[in-house]
Amino acid sequence: MKLNELKPNPGAKRKSKRMGHGISAGQGKTAGRGTKGQNARTGVHGHLYRQGGNLPFYRRLPFIRGEGFTPPNQVTYNEINLSQIASFKAKSEVTPTVLAEKGMLHNPAFPIALLGKGEVKVALTVRVHRITKSAREKIEAAGGTVELIS
Repeated sequence: MKLNELKPNPGAKRKSKRMGHGISAGQGKTAGRGTKGQNARTGVHGHLYRQGGNLPFYRRLPFIRGEGFTPPNQVTYNEINLSQIASFKAKSEVTPTVLAEKGMLHNPAFPIALLGKGEVKVALTVRVHRITKSAREKIEAAGGTVELIS
């Protein structure tokens, strides 16, 4: 096979339509543009900001964004209250995996923050990413320990 023998596949190349060359050409008179209207005219077909009666995109943007902006690197926590872990047995460990198994987390991929609402009667070993001061005091008062996961 030589370069001069290469040909496109059959049907791959088509002749372009000759628009506006009389009625016998098949695309005469209006040349496939229909009759009248914006799209029948030559030149541009409306400008970028024209959206046919809709509120233009550039004017909609402030409303779409809402108030302020969302920080790209903010951390979302699974918030757990002491009242939720009060049902654990004495001397048991409260870890992210245990909480995920019990279905207490919205999203197991997110870190856990323990809040101080409720009371703990038994000693627990708690391993979480964040804890409030009141929650730590209540757990330690019940004889438990708190470890922070980094």
